[in-house]
Amino acid sequence: MELKDSYILVAGFAQLPKGTPVFEMQKSIGCILVIDKETDIIVDCTFTFIRDLTNEFISSLIRGKSIIQDLDEIINEVARRFIVPPKKAVIQAILSARNRYIENKES
Repeated sequence: MELKDSYILVAGFAQLPKGTPVFEMQKSIGCILVIDKETDIIVDCTFTFIRDLTNEFISSLIRGKSIIQDLDEIINEVARRFIVPPKKAVIQAILSARNRYIENKES
């Protein structure tokens, strides 16, 4: 990926649900986004999941979408297609990253 001056990296985190195997291994999930601040488009992303397949699947659902204008679509797509116990934590991590992005953009 070519880094443009308009690209920023932002991260959001959420606690994983207690009692799940993934909670025992890492306690929280991170959502790390590279966003083009000129367009609000998610250029690249990753999640702090242990398995590459899980990370790539969830990343493919949000890459190329606007973190501002497509937020409802992002959340609905994750809710519909990501059928795992930490689904709500993943959505919360995305929302946390979005909020951090908006705070930075407004300042």
